[in-house]
Amino acid sequence: MKKDNTPPLLKIIRWVYPKVETIAPSLAHRYFVKLFFTPLRYPVPDKEKKAETFAEKFVIQANGKRVQCYSWGKGKPVLFVHGWGGRATQFRRFVKPFNAAGFKVVGFDGPAHGNSEGKTTSLLEFEEALNEIYKQIGEPVAIIAHSFGGAATLFSAKNGLPVSKLVNIASPTIGDEIINTYLTAINGSGSTAKYFRDYVLKTQGRSFDEFTASYFVKHLPRPVDLLLIHDEKDKEVHVKQAEHLVTLYPTARLIKTSGLGHTRILKDDQVIRQCVTFVRGEGLEV
Repeated sequence: MKKDNTPPLLKIIRWVYPKVETIAPSLAHRYFVKLFFTPLRYPVPDKEKKAETFAEKFVIQANGKRVQCYSWGKGKPVLFVHGWGGRATQFRRFVKPFNAAGFKVVGFDGPAHGNSEGKTTSLLEFEEALNEIYKQIGEPVAIIAHSFGGAATLFSAKNGLPVSKLVNIASPTIGDEIINTYLTAINGSGSTAKYFRDYVLKTQGRSFDEFTASYFVKHLPRPVDLLLIHDEKDKEVHVKQAEHLVTLYPTARLIKTSGLGHTRILKDDQVIRQCVTFVRGEGLEV
């Protein structure tokens, strides 16, 4: 039987939120905004803890928060960017193959994630973290990102971060789909979605869609060699989001898997081989 790693707090929120939304919608809506920028911390498997012990560690600052960084091996750096609620060690299965291919693996726990400081975070803080890591390691030969990490990387690239080669794995793209993912997680309704969109427009002066990969990829200052890897049965980020990105950025290539879901895809040997092949500039098995 598959172990349920859902944090107890999320289980409580799923039960409480729809009730509060019915009784006191304004209170629920304000709480949703807080939730949207607050990543939940999931239990760390023993194998990830072990991978952390073999890493060389260094620290950067992002918006005044201490951000824990890791590196494994020697060679030209490949930077890994985890998703919302994730950690650098989720990429542990990538370490040996990339080291064997002559690359140093670099990762970090984003602000308010893993061993880094903070309770809330945003695209802006991830961008700041990426810029600071570049100052430490130089420009990596490639970035490999999972889920939210892909959006954060494209956001940073739009704003001038030099990204020549990028692999986005299971990464969200479409504004409505991103909001709906959060709503599904807490059993929220369309009224919350409307409030949140209005809130973003009022506070940021831009629509929520301008904070999505669909927007970022159309405003890149320089070309990016982009590979998308997405599972056809991903229940958290539907594969149509990757397909949509290809329509917006036709030079991107899309590899589909089946049966790996949203996070197990990071443990698949074939996916990892495809990433190594892509970073080395060799032909892909599409």
